[in-house]
Amino acid sequence: MTVSAEQVNQWVDDLAGKSPQTIVKFALTTFPGLALSFSGAEDVVLVDMAVKSKLPFRVFTLDTGRLHPETYRFLDTVRAHYGIRIETQYPQAEAVQQLVNDKGLFSFYQDDHKECCGIRKVEPLRRMLATTNAWMTGQRKDQSPGTRNSVPQIQLDTSFSGTDGALVKFNPLANWSSGEVWDYIRALEVPYNPLHEKGFISIGCEPCTRPVLPGQHEREGRWWWEDATKKECGLHMGNVEAVSFEVRN
Repeated sequence: MTVSAEQVNQWVDDLAGKSPQTIVKFALTTFPGLALSFSGAEDVVLVDMAVKSKLPFRVFTLDTGRLHPETYRFLDTVRAHYGIRIETQYPQAEAVQQLVNDKGLFSFYQDDHKECCGIRKVEPLRRMLATTNAWMTGQRKDQSPGTRNSVPQIQLDTSFSGTDGALVKFNPLANWSSGEVWDYIRALEVPYNPLHEKGFISIGCEPCTRPVLPGQHEREGRWWWEDATKKECGLHMGNVEAVSFEVRN
């Protein structure tokens, strides 16, 4: 199914103000082979909504080789809880080996995180998205004031290509707050990563994630040594490109 920008804009208009559950159902009905990206609290909320829709969908996760032990156990908890298959994508071993041999295990503290994330996350995601024509993420507008405050509920993903070239990206929770996500998790007893109980809000790779202090924004725990406007790993580079365009104009 090839989709145009005009079609996506029409969907945005038609679904404006609709609930995340409605958008999830629309996405899974329109794109039966849709792939749901899973790693954190928002993503497992989407998994819960997708399972309750009774419609077919795929779930995938990116194993960078540097995740917290709690995160690995959490993946299996979700797999067992919902009885779903989680497709795990790994980085190319040769690329990881060359990076570590040339620069060591923690080069991102000096060079910034883009090279490591490009190898461990972006390239595996690119391979995964080449197998589908639509994907779904748990992005929210309030997750990052520097890069995500304009995230739409539906968009054409110009950073990656799908099976038909054009790739549709759904962000059903774009308009939800963190509080609404956690209200859903508590009310419906959705499983969550135990690191959240230790002060972690936004959870990524172990060397690049730390708990946040009271009053700090949730993304301050990610790549804390870098500028706040650059806190994207490359999976959602369209956000950074959009911010750059707004600044230039």
